[in-house]
Amino acid sequence: MTGEARPSIRIDKWLWHARFFKTRTLAASVVSGGKVRVDGTPVSKISRAVGPGMVLTFVKEGDVKVVKILACGERRGPAPEAQNLYEDLSPEPEPRPMSNPGYEGKGRPSRKERQNAAAFDPSRRPFDLE
Repeated sequence: MTGEARPSIRIDKWLWHARFFKTRTLAASVVSGGKVRVDGTPVSKISRAVGPGMVLTFVKEGDVKVVKILACGERRGPAPEAQNLYEDLSPEPEPRPMSNPGYEGKGRPSRKERQNAAAFDPSRRPFDLE
């Protein structure tokens, strides 16, 4: 055969190189948990080889990530280098509801904080301005 071998890398190593996960162990646990798909097929073995042209689908921080692998990468370099390893095909994330600003676990609000809250919320005003 005269064909060249396609470059490939372990899936956990690639996810770590591309900076989707902070540690390789965390990437491996996501893969072994069956939470990653390669070209639409669920994968649970961290030794699965991936290479350029393959599409990975996984959930990261509540958002679905769909990425097309462009290169394998030699090392876990800086973020701009890691972004050259893939093309992001992810759908736009849905807007998340804002958290309740009334209580942030800091105890009773000060007088100034209560006045500021009342200025933005008409139901909390002690009197009518009209």
